[in-house]
Amino acid sequence: MSVPPPNAGIRSRRHAPPLILAVLGSCGIVVALMQTLVIPIIPELPHLLGASAANTSWAVTATLLVAAVVTPISGRLGDMFGKRRALIGSLTLLVLGSAVCAMASSLIPMVTGRALQGAAIGAIPLGIAILRDVLPPKRVGGAMAVMSATLGVGGAVGLPIAATIAHYTDWHMLFVVSAVLGCACIALTLLVIPESPVRRPGRFDFLGAVGLSVVLVTFLLPITKGDDWGWASGQTLGLFAASFVSLLLWGFLELRTAAPLIDLRVSARPPVLFTNLASVAVGFAMYGTSLSFPQLLMAPQSTGYGFGLSMITAGLVLAPGGLVMMALSPVSARLSAWRGPRVTLMTGAVVIGLGYAVAYVAASAVWQVLLAGMVIGAGIGLSYSAMPALIMSAVPITESAAANGLNSLMRSIGTSTSAAVVSVILAGMTVTVGTAVIPSLDAFRAGFIASIIASMVTLVLAWLIPSPRKDLRPVDEERGVEDGGDRVAEIDEQIHSATPGVEVNEVTPDASAPARRAFHPASRPAETFPQSD
Repeated sequence: MSVPPPNAGIRSRRHAPPLILAVLGSCGIVVALMQTLVIPIIPELPHLLGASAANTSWAVTATLLVAAVVTPISGRLGDMFGKRRALIGSLTLLVLGSAVCAMASSLIPMVTGRALQGAAIGAIPLGIAILRDVLPPKRVGGAMAVMSATLGVGGAVGLPIAATIAHYTDWHMLFVVSAVLGCACIALTLLVIPESPVRRPGRFDFLGAVGLSVVLVTFLLPITKGDDWGWASGQTLGLFAASFVSLLLWGFLELRTAAPLIDLRVSARPPVLFTNLASVAVGFAMYGTSLSFPQLLMAPQSTGYGFGLSMITAGLVLAPGGLVMMALSPVSARLSAWRGPRVTLMTGAVVIGLGYAVAYVAASAVWQVLLAGMVIGAGIGLSYSAMPALIMSAVPITESAAANGLNSLMRSIGTSTSAAVVSVILAGMTVTVGTAVIPSLDAFRAGFIASIIASMVTLVLAWLIPSPRKDLRPVDEERGVEDGGDRVAEIDEQIHSATPGVEVNEVTPDASAPARRAFHPASRPAETFPQSD
């Protein structure tokens, strides 16, 4: 490891950890708002843009696809060139996308702007990685829990906010507001957030990025459009086949690349692998509320199970579920510090399942739906806070942004799969009320069961995550300096005592250490978050 002189032009002063967390958390919430920004105007988009409903659905699909593709790429760029720099780049794309949408009056500019907004979702894993790099070790657990919760908070509060703006003003104001918020986040980031001292220099894996993009687009596109195209159509099946083949080719390429976009060998470690698989299941369970609960609350009262609420009121009923995620952040951090993030993830999975069970057996009053949403939100908050801690404890600190980006990608795959599965369930079991065709009560209950199954899958996967082995710890007390233990402690100390701008390059074990030693560079997270057997 080399520590070059401070870079010119980078601030030397530090800000208090709470202020850093507040700014990064605000950035996360603003970025997450993009998930629900256009939901209130989706029914009106064909008229507003002069296009068919099938084509205007790309305003949602484009955001999803670009977010999935760009998130791991922005993480890798952050590891290479600076996470603060990459964060500002992500927020800049959000502002540009919002500006394009604010001026849009036809389909193509709208889809282009929404795609640029989707590229900003990488700000959340970048924020988590920055917190690990610049905060004192004792504050990292709680800070990561708060940052992880911003994804759910932004999505939950975004619906009533967007519905209110769209109802009382011109729909373009949705994007004017998001552009202003994005500019405010950029300014605060420049003023408050220090550049991370951790770097992993090297060449950017351009071919790997292109290959991953092909894999994700050919997989997520038929998932999001399969209901329109037909699940057995040649177009859908052909894209799934192309995704499988391109995945094999991309994996073959990445394993033979010196500096891959995603280190598949690290990703194959059981703690990383099972955490990422659990992220898919949690993402599936989380999105079930976004699809089912609004439709249940807005269904006509004449059905006998609907409540006839407006979009704004339904959004207000669901908002507390997102706020609970943020409120439980300190609790989840303490639970992780006490029993380890593995136990926190298992607890979150159980709570999610209980929340959907409440919705299944008791959804005859608005307060019951509110209660179920809050219980599910609590479980999501616990799960989301645990996953970054599990990832951080199993990957080198120089790969933290890329690893968190991959974990966020897994959650996106889960939400996309949930959108496809639950939409098919709701569309396949309907009742007719007047001229409207709406999901039946059995359809909603079937969707709840699907999410309960996802929560149980999460529980099993979390149970399979192994506890850290002592022989993989970077400090072997019995062998001491000979094994490089002091060197790792020195690295950790330099990371947290260096002024911003002091670059800490890739952490590598001492070449003089015996070859049979298994080096695990993530000393601090493993010690901060003990794993329970």
